[in-house]
Amino acid sequence: MQIQFVGIDPSTDRNECPTVWVDKEEQRLLIQSYNADEASKAQCEATSPAYGPVPPTETIISIPARMVPAIRKAIDALENPGLH
Repeated sequence: MQIQFVGIDPSTDRNECPTVWVDKEEQRLLIQSYNADEASKAQCEATSPAYGPVPPTETIISIPARMVPAIRKAIDALENPGLH
């Protein structure tokens, strides 16, 4: 496993700190963020093409918009491994 840190919430207080990593070997993003609130989770489940509740092995997370640059950087790292 080759996990690489990409970015942390620029507004972090080090107690609540959404973070993004990439696993280049498995070609995936790893994201730490806030749990979605119950109302958001219910709306996501109601509009999901899966037509059902989120299974116990998955969750819905809430990612602040300010994390978009870190997520873009992580995607770039996966799509263009020679650049990062």
